[in-house]
Amino acid sequence: MSGTGKKRVMLIGRSGSGKTTLCQYLNNEALRYRKTQTVEIVNGAMIDTPGEYLERRNLQRALLVTSADAELIVLVQDATEQGTMFPPAFTSVFAKPSVGVVTKCDLAPPEQIERAKKYLEMAGAEKVVATSSMSGEGMPALTELLEG
Repeated sequence: MSGTGKKRVMLIGRSGSGKTTLCQYLNNEALRYRKTQTVEIVNGAMIDTPGEYLERRNLQRALLVTSADAELIVLVQDATEQGTMFPPAFTSVFAKPSVGVVTKCDLAPPEQIERAKKYLEMAGAEKVVATSSMSGEGMPALTELLEG
């Protein structure tokens, strides 16, 4: 994804949910784990946020401020995670379109993937895509959502 002609998206999710790896995959970069310490603009089109912004209530306001620069909110949920950090109707505070991305689908059985999708739908994601940065599963559908 390049910064020209594409929506600017903001990724929100728990630490380790796969936000940065998703950015790397979509930008054709080598996949390597790297902890995001602060808000990062990737290739002019993606805003990668630290997981702590979601995990710590006192930092959640930073998500609202950062979202001012985004056209689309992307909620990222790890398929292998037992619970979720996204409360019901979470996306309503942004007043912007939102989609959900279930990550690590290559590591989870179908029932876990379905549960993760439900979490994202309850949080307000208008569409949800199941993906794997390792196998490429779901990436064409996700790219279409992000560019559409």
